[in-house]
Formats: sequence, C-alpha cells, structure tokens
Amino acid sequence: MADVVQDVVNENENLTASASNATGKIPATPEGMVVAYGSLVLMALLPIFFGAFRSVKHHKEQKESGEKPETMSQKDAAMFPIIASAALFGLYIFFQIFSKEYINLLLTGYFFFLGILALPVISSLVPAAIPNIPFHLHFTQGGPNGDDDLINYRFSSHDVVCLICCSIVGAWYLIKKHWIANNLFGIAFAINGVELLHLNNVVTGCILLCGLFVYDIFWVFGTNVMVTVAKSFEAPIKLVFPQDLLEQGLSASNFAMLGLGDIVIPGIFIALLLRFDNSLKRNSNTYFYVTFAAYFLGLMATIFVMHVFKHAQPALLYLVPACLGTPLLLAVFKGDLKAMFQYEDHPSEKTPTEATRVVENKRNITEDGDNRIVDGRRISSHESYE
Repeated sequence: MADVVQDVVNENENLTASASNATGKIPATPEGMVVAYGSLVLMALLPIFFGAFRSVKHHKEQKESGEKPETMSQKDAAMFPIIASAALFGLYIFFQIFSKEYINLLLTGYFFFLGILALPVISSLVPAAIPNIPFHLHFTQGGPNGDDDLINYRFSSHDVVCLICCSIVGAWYLIKKHWIANNLFGIAFAINGVELLHLNNVVTGCILLCGLFVYDIFWVFGTNVMVTVAKSFEAPIKLVFPQDLLEQGLSASNFAMLGLGDIVIPGIFIALLLRFDNSLKRNSNTYFYVTFAAYFLGLMATIFVMHVFKHAQPALLYLVPACLGTPLLLAVFKGDLKAMFQYEDHPSEKTPTEATRVVENKRNITEDGDNRIVDGRRISSHESYE
C-alpha cells in the first residue's frame, strides 16, 4: 500500500556515473525530481477532491432511491489490515516462486477490463458538440407466462464515445505498458474508489486508518516485502512519473511512484468528512478542506523525509496522523466532536427488541416527569401536598 515514493540517491558523482552505466538509467536531476514529485502530488490530490464531491452526489442518489448499500463495519475495518497483509505476502511468495512475467501477463489482462470499466468517469468531458442521443437495448424471451427480460440496458451516444476512448487507452496499456496509460487507469481507479467506498462513520474510519498505519510501517520498515512487490507488480495500482522526463521525454524510464492505497484509503475518510460537513448544513466544508490540506502536508512530509534518509517511506506513517489528528482537533475546538462521532451516512435500523426498549425508556421518562418523590413516596404531580 505504501508503494511509497521511491528514489535512489547516490552520494557522489562517481557512484552516480557507475550506477547509470550499470542500469542504463539517466540519474535524476534536481529539476527532474521536482517535476516528478510535483506531478505525483497533483495526481494524488485530484482523485481525492473530485472523488469526494462525487461521493456526496452518489450518497444523495442512494438516499433518494432508498438504496441500502453495503458499508464497511467496524469488524471489517479491524480485519482489513490482516487480510491485506495475507494478500501482500501471498503476492510476494508468488513472485519468489513463479516467473513474474507470467503473473504480470495475467494481471495485465485483468486490469485491462477493470480499467475500461473505470475510465468512464471522464464522461463529463465529452464535448457538447457531440449529440447525447439516448438508446435502449432490450432483449426479451417469450414464453407462455409472458416475456422475460434478458437484457434491459439504457445508454447514450456519450457512453459509446467513452467506451471507444477507454478501449483505445486499454489497448495502449495492454500493448505498450506506457506510464501515461498506467496513470490514466490509476487515476480512474482512485476516483471510483473514493466515490464508491463508504466508511459510514468516523469510528470505522479511525479503526481502518490506525490498522493500516501499523500495517504500512511493518511491511516497509520491518521487511522488504512491500518494496519488492511494488517493483515487481506491473499493474495500474500505483501512479508513476519519470524523474528523467526532461532528458528523455516520453520514453523516460527512471520512475518515482506512489501507491493507490496511499490515495484511496485517506481519500475515503476525507470524503466521509465532506459528507459530514454537508450534514451540518453550515454552507461550508471546513472539515473537508482542512483535512485535505493536512493530507497535502503529510504527502510533502513523506517526500521530504525520504530524501533526507534516502530510504523508502511508508506514506501512511505521515498521512494517518495528519488525516486523523487534524479533523479531531478541529472538532474539539469547534465543539463538534460528539456530532462527528454520532454521524452515520446510513443510520443502522434498530432491531424490534431495541425499538421496544427505546419506547419503554421514553414512557418511563414521561412517567417520571409527571410524578414526584416526596418522603420516599411517589405521588402524582397533580396531587396537592405540603
């Protein structure tokens, strides 16, 4: 997950020259690193920003339609780092036993289809000059008891344009594995993840982020598993940008990278805060913008520490404290802490037993309000007493 920003910095020019000759890569210049990391930061911020606002729209549509989506429970959040660790170590073992070319070939085909399905987030960019003509594809199968729908799908000409464009990008990635195609897929995955993955409440988000905080530190600092998988895994689960772009152009090959997990995981929590802002009905998105700025500062801290210590860094080590501590401190200052922890995207329905208990409690409260205790004896408030 912390397919962390990675860079190899040599201490002197002779070592740099020999490394360049051995690997065939052009050493990164300061200008090239600024361009690369600046681009990675921008590509990380955009999916969170647009995905968060799309999640608000998606949430409203769910409420209006009465849809009850599956949300991550607190138990799911606690188990997620364990499941992710098992999956990560499993991939590491696979890469140690089997040829990574065959594994990556299988994964490339899988992400090719996923990417084509994810890229239609660009549908709003289709030029208005192209008419948006609606279509309805409807296949039925007749029978004695009536017709059964086999296919009942509505789409428009803009959807067809998107499908063609996405297929071209997918074919480009499938054939060339070009870093631009990889990033287009990666950004599309990140936007969809932030938009569609809902934490439901802040407590679940805190459990998930704290668990992945420990997960990231262990697998990056404790072992070489994370970095090995990140380098071997040729799939659009990370954003990459060449540090030698200024020297080599689009054929550059000395990449810096950032894992999608470092974007999507904090992103779904930041999107939850945007929906919480909307629930407060204050016509401001204070918690969203403040936490969004904290995420940016955490990402910059990751890059800074990486270059100071010349070692790969688990990005969540810096992003989790920034994304959790900032909104919680702000909520304490503004007096919204209780409201923040009580907020739920989709309030859970009470069971019949719980509902009965609530009614009984309300009845007892009402009765207590109509009675008083005098000398250890309960009397009606309508009785006269001295």
